[in-house]
Amino acid sequence: MLFISSHVTIPDSEIDIHAVRSQGAGGQNVNKVSTAIHLRFDIHTSSLPQVYKDTLLKLRDHRISADGVVTIKAQQYRTQERNREDALDRLRMLIQRAGIPRKKRKATAPTRSSQDQRIERKKRQGRLKALRRTLE
Repeated sequence: MLFISSHVTIPDSEIDIHAVRSQGAGGQNVNKVSTAIHLRFDIHTSSLPQVYKDTLLKLRDHRISADGVVTIKAQQYRTQERNREDALDRLRMLIQRAGIPRKKRKATAPTRSSQDQRIERKKRQGRLKALRRTLE
């Protein structure tokens, strides 16, 4: 059971975890032992509240496919158990981030004085450039 918040949990049956061999250098340990973890989590078929599902599907995250499947590969640590915990922590953080409501943006306009200052700076820069021109 993966606890997201006090009232949101994900059963272990909805999280697909496979142990695979790690990539990169590491010698005999990497070549023999399957310590890396591939975690897959299908958003559409999960028991998450609809608010979480909608927010997760809208996220522009490379770990979420177009089909709505979260794929996480953890291979940072030497043991399978630590990589499993790391993958589950990253999934938890991704879902918790989706649960935080986004603030609405307030439309603002530049003040009259800031517009005047900008125009004055442009005029000053134009006068400075005019002094650099050669006289005919």
